[in-house]
Amino acid sequence: MRTPDLSYPEAERQAGVEYLHGHEVADPYRWLEDGSDPRTRAWQAAQDELWLTQAAALPGRYKFRVRVAALSAVDTISTPTWRSARQFFVRRSSGQQHPALYVADSGQAERLLIDPVREDPSGRTTLDHWLPSPDGHLLAFQLSQGSEQSVLRVLDVDTGEVVDGPIDRCRYSPVAWLADGKSFYYVRSGRLSLHRIGRPDDVQVLPGEAAYGLEISADSRWLTISAAVADRNDVWLADLSVPDFEPVVVQQGVDARTAAAVGPDGRLYVVTTLNAPSGRVCVGDPRRPGADHWTELVGEEPGAPVSHLALLDGVLLVGRTRHALSELTAYDPVTGDRLHDVPLPGLGTVGELSTRPDGGHEAWFSYTDSVTPPAIHRYDARTGQVTTWAGHARSVPDVEARQVTYPSRDGTPIRMVVLGRSGPGGPRPTILYAYGGFGLSLTPTYSAFALAWVEAGGWFVTANLRGGGEQGDDWHRAGVGGAKQAVIDDFLAAAEMLVDGGWTAPGKLGICGESNGGLLVGAALTQRPELFAAAVCSAPVLDMVRYERSGLGQAWVSEYGSADDPAQLAALLSYSPYHRVAATDYPAVLLTVFGADTRVDPLHARKMCAALQHATTGSRPILLRYEAGAGHLPAGVDRGVGLAADLLAFLAAHTGLDQ
Repeated sequence: MRTPDLSYPEAERQAGVEYLHGHEVADPYRWLEDGSDPRTRAWQAAQDELWLTQAAALPGRYKFRVRVAALSAVDTISTPTWRSARQFFVRRSSGQQHPALYVADSGQAERLLIDPVREDPSGRTTLDHWLPSPDGHLLAFQLSQGSEQSVLRVLDVDTGEVVDGPIDRCRYSPVAWLADGKSFYYVRSGRLSLHRIGRPDDVQVLPGEAAYGLEISADSRWLTISAAVADRNDVWLADLSVPDFEPVVVQQGVDARTAAAVGPDGRLYVVTTLNAPSGRVCVGDPRRPGADHWTELVGEEPGAPVSHLALLDGVLLVGRTRHALSELTAYDPVTGDRLHDVPLPGLGTVGELSTRPDGGHEAWFSYTDSVTPPAIHRYDARTGQVTTWAGHARSVPDVEARQVTYPSRDGTPIRMVVLGRSGPGGPRPTILYAYGGFGLSLTPTYSAFALAWVEAGGWFVTANLRGGGEQGDDWHRAGVGGAKQAVIDDFLAAAEMLVDGGWTAPGKLGICGESNGGLLVGAALTQRPELFAAAVCSAPVLDMVRYERSGLGQAWVSEYGSADDPAQLAALLSYSPYHRVAATDYPAVLLTVFGADTRVDPLHARKMCAALQHATTGSRPILLRYEAGAGHLPAGVDRGVGLAADLLAFLAAHTGLDQ
């Protein structure tokens, strides 16, 4: 590719060095942390101009934009949330920027309740969370504008009028309605509170702040409260029928993750990793909810973590993820005996699963895979059959997905999915994508980004690394803290396997990751720059010495470790991408950041960009794409299409993909 001449904006390298626990830690671009500093703003403006000049010369930019837009033009719908005969769901039709919320009464046409674009024609507002009251006449909903700082309001479903709110600082707050339909528990700024509609005097339920989760039984009697603590959680159960109730401990101070809820049959259902890293299902009496009183109903299947649980008439549905592929199995809810496997449309991912509050014989679940857009399917417990309820199964033709197993540096078997068109082999331009953190699983999903690349003739590879949740808690813990290098090794081994196996070559290999995945990409390109032709870091965490000081960094200490601890600082410095930058020929690098990102501050990418631009000895570009007003998550189809097209065009230009 012939690119415009590169002339990087000047960035002062300061000589200051900190001495932390015996380590000399240089930070020459600390001044770029302050996004409001006039020097930073001038530097950013110059980087914007550089990016626009380079982007205009990318030959495939328009072509990818058209194709990603076409592949994104699919109708999507959520599983229904039922309140008696009234169902609520969100749907995005082809051409819409955001999903809108609808309600449909039995035998009547659906009605639009909330359309974020009507609220804000700029397209920056998103519907973050919503939940109807027990009788379905009121709806608590949350909107945010770019920053993910949600504002909660209450809507009268029958009239469409807002009857309560706004309540700010809710950030994806869970909501648990009480039986009266006039009050609910929710979380504001980390405080669990009771809100009564029309009254400003909210009551704080528990002292202190935490990342709370809420679940309430169908009869609104039993409230489950969970609080995340590192990679485990504490759980309490409250009997709301008792005046001045005191929550009773289900689990506290235990090294396990546990979810508990009282089912329509009045039993306590527990999914726990206690003595079962992949999860098991237990039952108990809500009046004695502690672990000593649990009875195991469905045992652990090692390497296949539990993902879903739903109680129907005569059937307990259990979802698992095995080798990153979803399964649904029906069990007898009394004996725990296996009844049958629920037939799925293919080898893919079961997303949302919903039932009627009182159970019933039906369950609805979303399904997608690498070539199939999401659709909603209905399972009937009486017959064991699955039918399509909404959406369609239009698959992209002539694209195949295959799962490949390879050894990591220490011999651990790792799996990856290779997506591509059938045809002659030989080295192809390839994108290697991964995440490897926070116990999150990368399972097959329909991606216009991946499919546009594959249709153009490349391989798109997704690696399921340690640190994720694909094989349960042990898999996650094998890649946290001081073991983070194992995740990076898994990623590098994937790249080496793709090269050694003839799938691609170093001059044709691009890597891509977002957020924690951006950290992974940054670590890989600073440890093995010769292995890659191009790299994309989106909203990345890159300064591992100071990450705790911005965004949501303080909440990630259990995942990464803290620079305040001498041993943990040494581990962080060993792979921190910003601190490993040295003079060498780096691959082409594109860092993408978002001005309203409240999770990962753009300072990481600014500092890394300046360091790489100073250090690279080659001619491949180091660029920074900044998008003002956008948050960590996508905000509208057009913005997502534009970003995807830019990333694909950049990767194609530097890996030799024919455009």
